[in-house]
Amino acid sequence: MPPVVLALRRFPNPRLTGLGAGLFACLTMFVLACLDRLLFDSSEFVYGLLFLPVSALTALWVRPADLVTAPISVPIAFAVGVLPISGGSDGFGGQLMGLVTALAVHAGWLYGGTLVAGLISSVRKVRLMRARRQYVLAQERSAGAPERSPRPAAAAAARSAASGAPPVEVVKPVRAGAGAAATRRPQRP
Repeated sequence: MPPVVLALRRFPNPRLTGLGAGLFACLTMFVLACLDRLLFDSSEFVYGLLFLPVSALTALWVRPADLVTAPISVPIAFAVGVLPISGGSDGFGGQLMGLVTALAVHAGWLYGGTLVAGLISSVRKVRLMRARRQYVLAQERSAGAPERSPRPAAAAAARSAASGAPPVEVVKPVRAGAGAAATRRPQRP
């Protein structure tokens, strides 16, 4: 194997649930935003650049059953992380306006990270579906799957045609209570 592949295999490969991936993304973005505030004086550019790899890791580390949650939890994590660097004034209203303004101004980073998470999740899902399909086909080939029998109506028509008898009328079963003759009892109040 090439050394790059071997190096990539040494990286951690956790499988987070949907909730775990969302918590990972939120906590990571909040910590990165706090570090950004301390080291880079609340630089939105640095925060946006850091958001892209967190989005990719969230989509890579979520377990296959929860792939849909990665593109949903990443924008929430962006909003949680932008709180320390939003720069709103004192009070709840000022902080809320700062948050809304920061989300509107930096929507490009938000969309970019969501797109990264969505693409990675989609590629992983397609690969899983392809692998599952190949597995089923391999199981059918190895088991020597018998041919499917024709439908009962087609089988009866084929037998009657082979014997030279007039065609057999096939009657479909009807569910109980179905049709025009079915009546309902009145409901009690």
